[in-house]
Amino acid sequence: MVGALARTPPLFSLFIKIPLPLISRNSRCIFRTTIHFPKPKLTPTSTDNFSVDKRLHLCTLALSNDSPSRSASAPLVSNKSKRKARRESPEGLLKHKLDMCSRHGHLVEALRLYDEARSRGLPLSLHHYNVLLYLCSSNGGADDDGVGLKRGFEIFRQMVDDKVVPNETTFTSAARLAAAAEDPEMAFHLVKQMKGLGIPPKLRSYGPALFGFCKKGEADRAYEVDAHMVESKVIAEEPEISALLKVSSDSSKGDKVYEMLHRLRISVRQVSESTSGVVEEWFMSEEAANVGMESWDVEKVREGVVRGGGGWHGQGWLGSGNWKVVRTRMDEAGTCSCCGQKLVSIDIDPKETENFATSLSKLASQKEVKADFFQFKEWLQKHGPFDAVIDGANVGLINLHNFSFSQLNTLVNRLRQMSPSKRLPLVILHTNRVTGGPAQNPKNKKLLESWKKAGALYAAPAGSNDDWYWLYAAVNSKCLLVTNDEMRDHLFQLLGTNFFPRWKEKHQVRMSVSRQGLALHMPPPYSIVIQESEDGRWHVPTTTGDDIETPRQWLCATRATTNTK
Repeated sequence: MVGALARTPPLFSLFIKIPLPLISRNSRCIFRTTIHFPKPKLTPTSTDNFSVDKRLHLCTLALSNDSPSRSASAPLVSNKSKRKARRESPEGLLKHKLDMCSRHGHLVEALRLYDEARSRGLPLSLHHYNVLLYLCSSNGGADDDGVGLKRGFEIFRQMVDDKVVPNETTFTSAARLAAAAEDPEMAFHLVKQMKGLGIPPKLRSYGPALFGFCKKGEADRAYEVDAHMVESKVIAEEPEISALLKVSSDSSKGDKVYEMLHRLRISVRQVSESTSGVVEEWFMSEEAANVGMESWDVEKVREGVVRGGGGWHGQGWLGSGNWKVVRTRMDEAGTCSCCGQKLVSIDIDPKETENFATSLSKLASQKEVKADFFQFKEWLQKHGPFDAVIDGANVGLINLHNFSFSQLNTLVNRLRQMSPSKRLPLVILHTNRVTGGPAQNPKNKKLLESWKKAGALYAAPAGSNDDWYWLYAAVNSKCLLVTNDEMRDHLFQLLGTNFFPRWKEKHQVRMSVSRQGLALHMPPPYSIVIQESEDGRWHVPTTTGDDIETPRQWLCATRATTNTK
């Protein structure tokens, strides 16, 4: 251990001053952490233009390199032998045991292993410390004596003494320890220090500070954390916006509540049950009844609606007096069964669709064999565009154990009748569906051949994910997509854009099969998103419902409007 520290380069010196917290059941301490990275004194062999990341990388390599350099005459050792030696070394065995503790949440055993390693003088790596800090932060304050919390800060201080360079995981765990100690100030301070190290904070890094301030009702401090997130290009998700919405409501900050509702509209669209409760609580509050304009410029509001693309105006609270909040549903035309307000369909910018198709193609080419997907794009350019695209595997298995070409063909014929051009829709099937199993039936063979000749069938190649093919075809053709796939798994999360839910809402056709036959459920003629009307009403869609059998629930908030001008 001493030898390792002796080799620490002068390139980057780390000093962290943390008083070891004394925590009892009846008292809490406020912790303050200061991490100083003084400007390095460069030697003639140093390089001025090294980035912080490079310097941290070099420092980490130096700290983790505990073995002397191999001389030129030493025998070569295979990578397999090196890996085995690392696994069977004391450090490797400790890593394995700590990983098992992390997997099963065994804090006490992990602390015992840590104490044993310290007594033996065993050097600990960044991974060792991160596992220990994760366990302490996950259990901090959960037990009667606060063992995780006390030992977590002790281990963090020891890590600094050992000159092990922290990373984002380290800081996040430390911030969680601070949150467990009910000290969001320290958690926020740690996040700020990350940027000085060149470590980009993640959303999880901000959580302890943001939720901590919100829990304490310190709205202004929570807004500071939110602003820091925006500055760091970290996008808040529903839990963070919901927490900001609640602290704004509890603090009677009507303008901030208005802002948060619009942020939910943009980034979340449909809110969870917990968030809908926060929204409902706001509208039922005394402060909500007190905010709003008794008169407003109708033309200015309408201009705001047009400028925003429909569904909102952004001019502030309209109307005055108490709100009436109810749970409601929309009919097929988008009319609220409670207040009679008809929701609107918010337009999608054609340029957005074009950009989305380009990014989808790029991502698919990275995940699929590039030549295969390029060949599909060429085929689509030759045979498209189509009026509808069918996820063949999904449709052929609806309510069935075995794939049904008959069910798929019924849908194909139905869509052809609906098509303005009377053209066959495009059927995307994996090549295994086209060549094996039921496809060998003479009747099905004939059906597949007819689709192929008409340029209405594409077989995704072996080893591919046919989801990329039917999604890209539908986006590229700007047409309907028939699938009951909710498109919520990891593949679709990779798209990383709020455009995809809007596109899916307007293009996905779902299907049900019953004794009465096949039924198509077309896209709604209105947008399923938080909507603010021109006369001040609000409609908030929830995630309760949203399938064929159970209609989606909405929150309807209205009040008696007064004079306009």
